[in-house]
Amino acid sequence: MTGKHNLKETGNPIRFPIRYVMAIMGSIGLAIIYGFKVNVSVAIVAMVNHTAVKLSTLRQLESGNATNVITDIADQCHHHDISSNTTKITTEDGPFVWNEPLQGLILSSYFWGYMVSLLPGGRMAELLSAKWVMNGSVLLNVVASILSPVAAQTHYSLFIVMRFLQGIGGGVTFPAMHVMIAKWAPPNERSVLASIVYAGTALGTVISILLTGILAANFEWVWIFYIEGVLCLIWCTVWWIMIADSPEEQTKLISEEEKNYIMQSLGQNRNSNEHKRLSVPWSAVLRSKPFMAILIAHFCSNFGWYMLLIELPTFMNQILKFDMSSNAGLSSMPFLCMWIFTMVLSKVLAIMQDKKLISVTVSRKIGTLFSSVVPMLCLIGVSYVGCNRTLAVTLMTIGVTCIGGMYSGFLSNHIDIAPNFAGTLVAITNCIATIPGFVVPIFVGKLTHGNQTIGAWRIIFFITVVLYIIEIIVYTIFGNGEEQSWNKTKVDEEISNQTLPLKEDFKK
Repeated sequence: MTGKHNLKETGNPIRFPIRYVMAIMGSIGLAIIYGFKVNVSVAIVAMVNHTAVKLSTLRQLESGNATNVITDIADQCHHHDISSNTTKITTEDGPFVWNEPLQGLILSSYFWGYMVSLLPGGRMAELLSAKWVMNGSVLLNVVASILSPVAAQTHYSLFIVMRFLQGIGGGVTFPAMHVMIAKWAPPNERSVLASIVYAGTALGTVISILLTGILAANFEWVWIFYIEGVLCLIWCTVWWIMIADSPEEQTKLISEEEKNYIMQSLGQNRNSNEHKRLSVPWSAVLRSKPFMAILIAHFCSNFGWYMLLIELPTFMNQILKFDMSSNAGLSSMPFLCMWIFTMVLSKVLAIMQDKKLISVTVSRKIGTLFSSVVPMLCLIGVSYVGCNRTLAVTLMTIGVTCIGGMYSGFLSNHIDIAPNFAGTLVAITNCIATIPGFVVPIFVGKLTHGNQTIGAWRIIFFITVVLYIIEIIVYTIFGNGEEQSWNKTKVDEEISNQTLPLKEDFKK
């Protein structure tokens, strides 16, 4: 057999590789999780009694409590053609009188649960079962979604608890899928499989924004949570039946050729229970320059990612003056482009690696540079295009699109440097990189409160640019795609000599 995986040689019928089924199912799973992550941002518009909230705000203004009133009218955009070129949507008031600070509390509560579950989720995925951790995370989101309407109608604090529980479910997904990829992906296919899996976050954002908008416009707000929750039960059932934790444990749909190919390419010939007993070399991890480069890149990149994910609709509405209907479509479009770009870039990099044109290290740095340099330049451009809506939207779309390079860049790098501890490593970096989820809304809110001007947003964009520069410098210098010595264990060393002849035989 050659180094390439071929399922035709034994005369068996051609099968779609199960490792790609796993990646596609994992992508759908992450799309579901990200859908639940962003759907409340849209649903809350239909849930809140905006008239009552505005009356309350007016009373505050009359009492002299309001500050930061805009003084520079020249620094605002005025589009006189809005009424003729866009369609207005009138939104009926919902039942809840939740003011802006309370809405912010509800939206941020997801990230509390997210951070709490990251490290425990990573170790559970490595020591127990990544498959069931992933399945449990989606099930927890489904249950919390179905209970959310009753919780909201009872008291907003119970609704916050539901969001917290969904955050707990969301936090374990990245570590779980990193462990799945580490066990299923041959080294030369890691960037492709990782990109397929994590591109689900972009696809989930698109689908959730559009589906939640449709449900909110055509049904009562409660059906957003019921319908989206029930639909996700289908995924849980299929994942449970079709996918196993590793090729060794997969008994359905996989051919012996594919199973042997994956195991040989990963150099695995050990009992999975031995793998599960490995303890994390914490001291070596925290002193590792390649790992710290990933951590810094993840934090800086997430600041830009959350800034665009959370604040892009606000910028388009408040500065570019797009109405709700235009805003929904235009806000979701960049994430669709990002999904397509992620797939294309990962495949191109994988082909270049196969042909020995670039190393794993270079491949990871190319992906990371795409996800940082291009958005950085686009943010600088947006800061100076003024009120040119077409150019601003074009630049924002290009910037968000290229952020997809992170999936075949530093996010795949955890598996390269330490496949035995991929779940724990991504849990650590994702925990630190979730901090912008809290910081960005507060930071943007403070700078733009009563001051929705191009000048205020320019400050926001340039602080993001500085963080991108830090990411570019640190990762370019210290990023590394080679397996680190601290990933090696006694079990690895004893088996490496046993598996080497098998690898050579496999290539004949």
